[in-house]
Amino acid sequence: MLVRDAMSTVVLTIGPAHTLRQAAALMSARRVGAAVVLDPDAGGIGILTERDILNSVGLGEDPDTERAHDHTTTDVVFAAPSWTLEEAARAMSHGGFRHLIVCDRGEAAGIVSVRDIIRCWAPVRQEVPA
Repeated sequence: MLVRDAMSTVVLTIGPAHTLRQAAALMSARRVGAAVVLDPDAGGIGILTERDILNSVGLGEDPDTERAHDHTTTDVVFAAPSWTLEEAARAMSHGGFRHLIVCDRGEAAGIVSVRDIIRCWAPVRQEVPA
């Protein structure tokens, strides 16, 4: 199975000036663990994850004043839609992260998470007749 089969094509995107609270609210409302940060001034595409927000709050920083830009990972590992799920899982494991931005022809085409991969690999649960 390929990344294109597992990835979400509807991706939450935010700007670098969003506060961490705004980002967290949007991520919670969409039930996603990461947002793609589009920042043309900083070189393009980055990612802000729930872990980034958690680390900031854990340090005592104010989520109402901290900006996404200051917590965005910019040295992103991108996946291609044609990667196998094994390649994506290996990249995540090697890098210690749970989300990959999927790029196709230089554009963000989606995002794939560990949860997406597990959903593809795990057998569908079937109800047992009573």
